[in-house]
Amino acid sequence: MRSTTQALCLSLLLMTPAVAVVGPAEEANALVDRWSAAYNSNDPDAVVQLYAPDAILLGTVSPVISKGSEEIRKYFSMIKGSGNKNIIGERYTIPVSEAAVVVTGFYDFTRMKDGQAMPSPSRFTMLLTKRDGEWRIAHHHSSPHVQPK
Repeated sequence: MRSTTQALCLSLLLMTPAVAVVGPAEEANALVDRWSAAYNSNDPDAVVQLYAPDAILLGTVSPVISKGSEEIRKYFSMIKGSGNKNIIGERYTIPVSEAAVVVTGFYDFTRMKDGQAMPSPSRFTMLLTKRDGEWRIAHHHSSPHVQPK
């Protein structure tokens, strides 16, 4: 009887689905990766959907602060069909709370200009917040990455 009980318990344990524990840091980093994929698809609307409606963007090549979906869409309109790409490199993730995470690091843009690929190493900081169960970019600062001499 004891071996039957043990076998039954082992069987139930093996059939129980494993639950992966995903915290705010992992969820926020997944959003940063989706941002990169949307940028690489050259789809401004897909990029804008990742920002909160009241988000603030300090774009790498913008002289102004873009606030809200329409201004952020205007900033990213230049990527449509451009062939521009980015690769996220080194990054650090700082969970602030269960609903706020800061991700900062480096990314390399390749921007197309007159048919030529122009490298543009940059750095970024994003504040990602969870509202109504969804992670969105609330603040994004990007600037050229000063290269060592």
